[in-house]
Amino acid sequence: MYMDTSSRSLVLCTLVLAACHGLAAAGWSQGTATFYGDADGSGTMGGACGYGNLYNAGYGINNAALSQTLFNDGASCGQCYLITCDASRPGGQYCRPGSNSVTVSATNLCPPNYGLPGGGWCGPGRPHFDMSQPAWERVGVVQGGIVPVLYQQVACARRGGVRFAIAGSAYYLLVNIQNVGGSGSVKAASVKGDRTAGWVQMSRNWGANWQALSGLVGQGLSFAVTTTGGQYLQFLYVVPGWWQFGMTFATNQNFAY
Repeated sequence: MYMDTSSRSLVLCTLVLAACHGLAAAGWSQGTATFYGDADGSGTMGGACGYGNLYNAGYGINNAALSQTLFNDGASCGQCYLITCDASRPGGQYCRPGSNSVTVSATNLCPPNYGLPGGGWCGPGRPHFDMSQPAWERVGVVQGGIVPVLYQQVACARRGGVRFAIAGSAYYLLVNIQNVGGSGSVKAASVKGDRTAGWVQMSRNWGANWQALSGLVGQGLSFAVTTTGGQYLQFLYVVPGWWQFGMTFATNQNFAY
């Protein structure tokens, strides 16, 4: 059966809309996405989660800064999001044709731009992902600058075990908890030294950094961590007594959810 150009376009748009509506009904949410940094992603190293070199911390190049709403004061650090371009919404003409989805790890905060109405794309109430350019190019074309997306949080698949990066001073311990699998983010953490009576509860300082106001220098350290997915693991004797500030210690355990 012959169909003219306008009829074929109408059918195509109807199919795209149906697919996107089906995704939304399956637990997806609407948001927007931009990119920052360089073409090689080097400009995204560091960030408000405190991971530093994202390769060393286990996160790599597929990362994103979350808007204030999604970042949740750092509680979302390390979470993974599956993002797909939504060609059915305004700006969808800048979606990359064909396979246009990618999974990113939350490693930074996209701060609101208070010089723009409503704080800009990363303002309060706006679900937005400011992605590394290599991740962005999986969903959009660079000329677009911003694209509409559908997203959902997914389980993080990490290589190797959880890592503990040690900082602080003689009076407090600051630990950046990295490479977390499963839900990807930490809900609670405790530390135990060779000479402590038991577990010392830690509190979130900023990003993925957890602190304990205890003098633990010179003691071997163990950690107990609960993810936002609800899984609890103990990492016993992971840090030897000769540790120094600035060191990172890897484990052979990781989370499944």
